[in-house]
Amino acid sequence: MATDVLLPHPLPDALIDVIAQRFRVLAEPMRIKLLDAMRDRPATVQELQGVTGSSQQNVSKHLGVMFAAGLVGRTRHGTSVHYAIADDTLFALCEQVCGGLQRQAAQVHTLLRGGTQR
Repeated sequence: MATDVLLPHPLPDALIDVIAQRFRVLAEPMRIKLLDAMRDRPATVQELQGVTGSSQQNVSKHLGVMFAAGLVGRTRHGTSVHYAIADDTLFALCEQVCGGLQRQAAQVHTLLRGGTQR
């Protein structure tokens, strides 16, 4: 479970760089797709390849980036390597973003219908 963190204000430049790097890793749509595919359980590169329709090389590349960033972990089971979500805050972040998009879409819908925006 995520813990609340009190962030300093203003944010120190070093922390800004770390936060920006996390967002850069998440900015790639294929990585979001891979994370979503691992939401319920760990998966192998081959399983993720089947879910995403992407090549083995592409899936491995993105998993490597996410592993280096600490977003996913990996464990070996015999000859297979299973990847799993290592940072459980990822889905809370996605839900926050989706909630913001939903509110924004509702505002645009209201404006298009001739309503007023609050």
